[in-house]
Amino acid sequence: MYRTHTCGALRTEDINKEVTLSGWVQKTRDKGFMIWVDLRDRYGITQLIFDESRTDKAQIEKAKTLGREFVIQVTGTVIERESKNKNIPTGDIEVLVSELNILNTSEVPPFTIEDETDGGEDIRMKYRYLDIRRNPVKESLIFRSKVTNEVRNYLANQDFIEVETPYLIKSTPEGARDFVVPSRMNEGQFYALPQSPQTFKQLLMVGGMDKYFQIVKCFRDEDLRADRQPEFTQIDCEMAFVEQEDILNVFEGLTKHLLKKLHNFEIENFPRMTFDHAMKTYGNDKPDIRFGMEFGELNEVAKHKEFKVFNSAELVVGIAVPGGASYTRKEIDKLIDWVKRPQVGALGMVYVKCNEDGSFKSSVDKFYNQEDLAKWAEATGANPGDLICVLSGDTNKVRAQLSALRMELAERLGLRKPNEFAPLWVIDFPLLELDEETGHYHAMHHPFTSPKPGQLELLDTDPGAVKANAYDLVLNGNEIGGGSIRIFDKDTQSIMFKHLGFTEEEAKAQFGFLMDAFEYGAPPHGGLAFGLDRLVAILGGQETIRDFIAFPKNNSGRDVMIDAPAALNQEQLSELNIALDLKEQ
Repeated sequence: MYRTHTCGALRTEDINKEVTLSGWVQKTRDKGFMIWVDLRDRYGITQLIFDESRTDKAQIEKAKTLGREFVIQVTGTVIERESKNKNIPTGDIEVLVSELNILNTSEVPPFTIEDETDGGEDIRMKYRYLDIRRNPVKESLIFRSKVTNEVRNYLANQDFIEVETPYLIKSTPEGARDFVVPSRMNEGQFYALPQSPQTFKQLLMVGGMDKYFQIVKCFRDEDLRADRQPEFTQIDCEMAFVEQEDILNVFEGLTKHLLKKLHNFEIENFPRMTFDHAMKTYGNDKPDIRFGMEFGELNEVAKHKEFKVFNSAELVVGIAVPGGASYTRKEIDKLIDWVKRPQVGALGMVYVKCNEDGSFKSSVDKFYNQEDLAKWAEATGANPGDLICVLSGDTNKVRAQLSALRMELAERLGLRKPNEFAPLWVIDFPLLELDEETGHYHAMHHPFTSPKPGQLELLDTDPGAVKANAYDLVLNGNEIGGGSIRIFDKDTQSIMFKHLGFTEEEAKAQFGFLMDAFEYGAPPHGGLAFGLDRLVAILGGQETIRDFIAFPKNNSGRDVMIDAPAALNQEQLSELNIALDLKEQ
């Protein structure tokens, strides 16, 4: 038996018990006649004591050889600790060691295995197995496990059935780039790794499974960000004989369940906001509604003066920053520099200070009088003491720029509190999105999304106006889930493929199996998928997902720990019928 207790279990009621513990050496303190060792495992830390008046000399000599991260087993007696540590649960006791067994030695770690470490991100990712020993990463992974357990409990209680779908599937032209896998047995042919189990879960509805879910790995070969990985996990769900309202109710329930179980946070109603309103009011389709700073459109009150910048703009729009009138000119100049960064792309920013006495001071006083600026304040909801920040330009660009500024200011003002949660549904998305480079439409979500009832005919006359029977669940300014009511008949799906530029032959080659299935009694159905990595991070009070993934990739999509991806040798390539000149690599 390696241990009778864990390193986080012992308390004063265990005093005088003989125990056996195993774990890693966190640190040692050698006073000559007495040695203390902090022993750590997943459950906590217990202090060990070796005392020359009470411990065998051979055991003390062995203890002197211990280094950080040695794996050891000790047997001893629980005693009361003279100098108690109120910062840890085991701080009232220590173990007087009678026998020490070194199970394995350790090299000196490349960074300190403590909550606050001296290791940079690159070195910690290379030695991720050591990073996992640190409490912040360990607790994040444990928290992820709690979330997935609660998800399974909730969905099982709602009669959902967990079904696994294939990982080796067929490449499709919609969506992001696929990761492809060569087939040794089928020369010149390739599998693709799934970007989602979309068609399979629809086929499960045709198969009568009624309520399906799966916590599933998905893969997208696309550019990476802090909240994006080439492989990610979805809570994938589908339901038959449902309308949009049914799905929204079920997954509101799941979100409420998670918030209650994990944070004892209760919320009654989830606001619903159309895509158009979200874009007009917040500049993006995943608004953070924990704070205000809603957009105020200023075209009517800012144009037709002598200020050419506004007169030539498609949209003039501003936000009111609470308490911002106290900003110095230097602080405002830094804000202007921030919006002019390439990542944001604004050409400049106009500002108005709303003074406490009701007067206004702006960077464009030459063109606008006090009455004009008062109208700006009314449009943006600015109060005395606030600062109005105004951007102008092409509508889509300027909304995105002001949205970025709004989020940055909220971060600086401490308005994005991680222990507050504000979910909402964004609904009525456009069905199609115009690619400005090619002039062609593509599906905003995917080609199986149903248009809103009664709007199918608009595809021929005004495709950009067609609304999708689709919905996103947003939490604290992040999309945590999205889905739609699906097309479930062959004729409508054929029309959709046609408007997406598929020929009949291409549609049959790519999705013939689904079209065939629709001819055998497909029920009305729809679903939703949560991004588990992002959901867990936000519920854990963060927005970067890496610490909630056991072995993440870096920004280049590489696993620096195992050095992947890696080249194959010529023999492997030949087996796969891949011709590649390794000399050129």
